[in-house]
Amino acid sequence: MAQYELLLPKMGESVAEATVIKWLKQPGDLIQLDDILLEIATDKVDSDVPSPVTGKLVKHLFAADEVVQVGAVIAIIETDEPIAETPVSQNSDAEPLLEDPEPNVASIPGSELLNPVVVSQESNAEASGRFYSPLVKSIAIQEGISFTELDTLQGSGAEGRLTKDDLLAYISSKNGMNGAVEITITPPPPEPQPIPSAVQSAPVQQPLPVTASLSGTDEIIEMDRMGKLIADHMVMSKHTSAHVTSFVEADVTNLVLWREKVKKNFEKRENEKITFTPIFIEAVTKAIKDFPMINISVNGTQIIKKKDINIGMAAALPNGNLIVPVIKNADQLNLVGLTKAVNDLAARSRASKLKPDETQNGTFTLTNIGSFGNVMGTPIINQPQVAILAIGTIKKKPAVIETEYGDVIAIRHMMFLSLSYDHRVVNGALGGTFVKRVGDYLENWDINREI
Repeated sequence: MAQYELLLPKMGESVAEATVIKWLKQPGDLIQLDDILLEIATDKVDSDVPSPVTGKLVKHLFAADEVVQVGAVIAIIETDEPIAETPVSQNSDAEPLLEDPEPNVASIPGSELLNPVVVSQESNAEASGRFYSPLVKSIAIQEGISFTELDTLQGSGAEGRLTKDDLLAYISSKNGMNGAVEITITPPPPEPQPIPSAVQSAPVQQPLPVTASLSGTDEIIEMDRMGKLIADHMVMSKHTSAHVTSFVEADVTNLVLWREKVKKNFEKRENEKITFTPIFIEAVTKAIKDFPMINISVNGTQIIKKKDINIGMAAALPNGNLIVPVIKNADQLNLVGLTKAVNDLAARSRASKLKPDETQNGTFTLTNIGSFGNVMGTPIINQPQVAILAIGTIKKKPAVIETEYGDVIAIRHMMFLSLSYDHRVVNGALGGTFVKRVGDYLENWDINREI
């Protein structure tokens, strides 16, 4: 029988690794073609890995909760089918090689001097809760950068991960250098000088531990994997960006009346329900074209202006978590195309059927808090973006209308738009003008528009 090496499949251009959640087949189990062998998870999306062959599962190479690189061998299957893959190596217990392996600090001449520091820094890394690659860790150790300091840096990698280039750019700017950073191993510091007795006798203030008071009726609920990721991402965003929120109230009466007029014929013709969300996305894409500096990201002291307009739409999941699928090149879709994209992504989000790439590379995010009856909010920026728009509920309210015969009070459909933006790079004039422009597009809706 031939032995087939099952590789972790590629899950998208921007997805480099996944976490094993659970093995559904155990060594010794007979498996058929397309049987689901295991469940894996990327930063936001869970997926199944089917068997490409029929045979018997021989061995797992990764356990649950372990992180696996795309393309790594994750299992061995015995099969009678002819296979073109390279046979299993003699040392099947060895860890799979990465396409671009990162050097281990221990392989650098003189690294034995760093051993005491490595142990200390690794424990700090675990305490920080943020992932750092071995190369980033080794550079940080050599440059004397603590993991507390690393946690404050914004990364350009997937989900804000700190890359080698991010760290080298930070070191370069910190040292006032314009060129490349040269990493060298420095000898251990000189022996510390004796501390004066007066200083030795001073009491050391220890930080007080934070504890929660629990009663006998309290229930302790452990966060699930996605909840932990969301929590970390939100805290990182608040630490990274200087959040400011601007509000605009818009009269969307014409828009509401237009949708009421066309929704039945639209559903009959397109077999799709038209909601307000694609209409909001269309207004946002128009405003982004008017103010392209809202469609940016920040890398250290560099501003990256995005050519593509990829709109993320926050979707609530049945388990209470949140996911943000992305409509790529939303400005190139008409209202029918946006409606189909919104409905498709929303349905597959609730059914946990999104592909990993469908939650990546957003440049601006929209969250419809009005679906929960909220009138306004202060949403947290979805890093590495610099702005997020919250859409409040539409409510009937008395409002003043200017007419040729003077001002009158009428019942109108009103709503609030709340734009949170990164005040490091988006000032109040840009943020305030942008959200006002979105409101203008909604207020000036053509009630006779054909779709």
